[in-house]
Amino acid sequence: MEHYLIRTHGFSRRIINRLKREPGHILLNGVHVRMVDPLHAGDLLTVILQEETSQIMPNPELFVPVIYEDEDFILFDKPPFMPVHPSIAHHHDTLANYFAYYMEQKGIPSVFRPINRLDANTTGLCLAAKNAFCAKQLSGSLQKEYTALLTGEFPQDFGVIDAPIARMPGSIIKRMVAPEGQKSVTEYQVLQRKNGYTLVLVRLHTGRTHQIRVHFSHLGYPLAGDDLYGGDMTGISRHALCCTRLWFSHPVMHKEMDFCINIQNDMKYLLK
Repeated sequence: MEHYLIRTHGFSRRIINRLKREPGHILLNGVHVRMVDPLHAGDLLTVILQEETSQIMPNPELFVPVIYEDEDFILFDKPPFMPVHPSIAHHHDTLANYFAYYMEQKGIPSVFRPINRLDANTTGLCLAAKNAFCAKQLSGSLQKEYTALLTGEFPQDFGVIDAPIARMPGSIIKRMVAPEGQKSVTEYQVLQRKNGYTLVLVRLHTGRTHQIRVHFSHLGYPLAGDDLYGGDMTGISRHALCCTRLWFSHPVMHKEMDFCINIQNDMKYLLK
């Protein structure tokens, strides 16, 4: 049974070891069994994953729209100015704090396991797993598309930016295109040009810090509202970037999941 769970369903050794210590969490045809017991064709195997308790402080004053939820995942539409994780500067105003409150209201023990991480000012779809098994299965396999609003009218309708990105000397935050940097590839398609801005659909082929912001700034078309990389701050107070689509194969239900949202109102306003 242990080999079946690991090889066929991708359970980690850590989860297997935890299940061994939790009586009644592995059922064969409704009866508790051990990892060494055999499986036969037609058997019904049930695995109950007991979650740990989060150490993150719940915050009932926050609100984040939920786009989708099942027993294994929850998908948020993260607003601007909200970090995903708590930090020294942000103890109680993060997506993790809202997740802790949301799950507490349901009476479900939980640990915050975001599958994709967005910058504080980047809005849009952020997926969190409700258990360690699903978090492991989706690690590195989530597909994402972003919509960005560029300062200026970008000339090409579509293309690929292949330019290595490195940390800017003297800064712990800012990045730059540099020959010694890590390979970074951004695919884009122009959706609209209006009012001196360009709306583009972006797909990342690599996942470098600030990749979209750095690549378009390098070409002379920084994101609107991006003061770090030279974007036009007129009419928007954060960099105009939204994760508008996520898709993945559900590791438990084994079906394709695909979600899309629209850009936020502050980005729409600049295109009116």
